[in-house]
Amino acid sequence: MTPSFPQDRLRVLFCDHLNLARGKILHSSKLGHDGEARFCRSTFGVTFDKDLIPAPGAGVTGGLPDMAAHYLASDIRPGWDANSHVVVASLNANDGSPLPLCGRRALQRAVADWQGLGYTPMLGMEMEAYAFRIQPDGSLQPYDTPGAHVYSTGPFSDPEGFMDAIWEKALRAGFPMESMHSEFDSPQFEFTLTYANALKAVDDHFLFRLLARETALAHGMVLTFMPKPILTKGGSGLHANFSFKDKQGNNPITAGAQATEHMNELTRGCIAGLMHHHQGMAALVAPTVNSYQRLQPASMAGYWQNWGVDHRGVTTRVSGESGAAGRLEHRMGDGSANPYTLAATVLQAARLGVVNQYTLVDAEHGDGFVEVDAKQGVAEHLGGALDALETDTLLASAVGVELVANHIAIRRNEVEKTAGLQGDALRDFYIRFI
Repeated sequence: MTPSFPQDRLRVLFCDHLNLARGKILHSSKLGHDGEARFCRSTFGVTFDKDLIPAPGAGVTGGLPDMAAHYLASDIRPGWDANSHVVVASLNANDGSPLPLCGRRALQRAVADWQGLGYTPMLGMEMEAYAFRIQPDGSLQPYDTPGAHVYSTGPFSDPEGFMDAIWEKALRAGFPMESMHSEFDSPQFEFTLTYANALKAVDDHFLFRLLARETALAHGMVLTFMPKPILTKGGSGLHANFSFKDKQGNNPITAGAQATEHMNELTRGCIAGLMHHHQGMAALVAPTVNSYQRLQPASMAGYWQNWGVDHRGVTTRVSGESGAAGRLEHRMGDGSANPYTLAATVLQAARLGVVNQYTLVDAEHGDGFVEVDAKQGVAEHLGGALDALETDTLLASAVGVELVANHIAIRRNEVEKTAGLQGDALRDFYIRFI
């Protein structure tokens, strides 16, 4: 029986290389069955300032060919706007094959690679954002929250109630909300959604982020997930918490007190992979010039090549919880990254550690602020991170050679364009998009 949809349009979306939600509104006749919407493939050659550059794979010098955003009927869900449903699509080339530049396809490959080893990846995303009030002249001012403090809720952290509006709209649209609270700095907020299989978790994250930004805009706010919108305050991260289900449905990650004394080979291999590919990963999970204003020593942002058990001053944190709740938390990424590419990068780096049996370095014993055992951090700037990614051919091959090549070209162009920007000028280059 064909399902009944009371809404009369379908919003088809995909996440592009800049972490922008691109899509089309389609007629209600597209509801209830698999379908596709066509786009220009050279979207993958477009920059934040709308230049069109000949990035690898984008087809800019090859006639600007089409691509197709293919979606499944089973993925169609209620939208948050009246009279609409929404669906996240994966991208195909003209011949129907998966488009190599698509971050969602990269995540699907990462999931399949892990399933080939007998494990299904599970994922939870912790996202942080700052709120800015749009002034009559179009300028932005931080949202005034004079009573806010870390872990505050209600009117002290949100005197105008726009965060409540986000929560209510998300629940009505069926999002698996888990928590929301103010962060250490203000006006900064954290959102978490319920843990789920990797693809669903990132789909939920991608759509929730769009819902939140659109709801904020309706309240005269810009809600930005950019890593460092206020230089004098803490940064915003996008932490990837992951574990697995084995063939028996159990979580094989060793965490909690057991991690220190009896860590299994799977867990050791995952951490070793994240350590081994630390420098190359940065350009994919922290992909903007602004990212490196957040990624600094003593910032709890994932700068150092280190790990620890229940330690927030390291890049890879083994959770203090064990059993079903046991997980690894990778803390380097931020909200400027395509979340599908970010998740694929973390999962592939971890997988490489397992299959290649990398040696695990000792856990961090320092506090992460004044004392640090680790000797290696990420590059000081995006250009250096891109250099590291170019040399990490094993990681690039795992994530997708074509995707990585396109990413490097787009981001090197971004480095050149932002070279003379400082302070609010650099912030404003990104803030309306991230």
